[in-house]
Amino acid sequence: MEEKDGAGSYAGEALGEVALAEAAIGYDERGLVPVVVQQAGSGEVLMVAWANEEAIRLTFSTQTSWFWSRSRKELWNKGATSGNVQRVERVLVDCDADTLVYEVDSPGPACHTGHRSCFFRELTGE
Repeated sequence: MEEKDGAGSYAGEALGEVALAEAAIGYDERGLVPVVVQQAGSGEVLMVAWANEEAIRLTFSTQTSWFWSRSRKELWNKGATSGNVQRVERVLVDCDADTLVYEVDSPGPACHTGHRSCFFRELTGE
């Protein structure tokens, strides 16, 4: 296995940029794409949500994280009501263009339960 360099890329692999208009995001049949939200710097996984094209455009224009609520069927700006707004530092798209990563500065809890991360429970094989 190749070793990653300090920039998080594999040896000999440059981190490329692609414009949103050229990325050909692979939205599902509902027009949504999953978004993994990570704390910038540490890589801590904070949450997973869904975004449509409008949410992604709002994310870029406001530099805060926007998503599509499947249950409420509306756009939502993470932290708009709690005050824990996530400032988006960069957006990554995977090799198949069907999943995004938002690297954010998240000042407070990312989970609606009040936990730092939505991933606070460990499953066991029992």
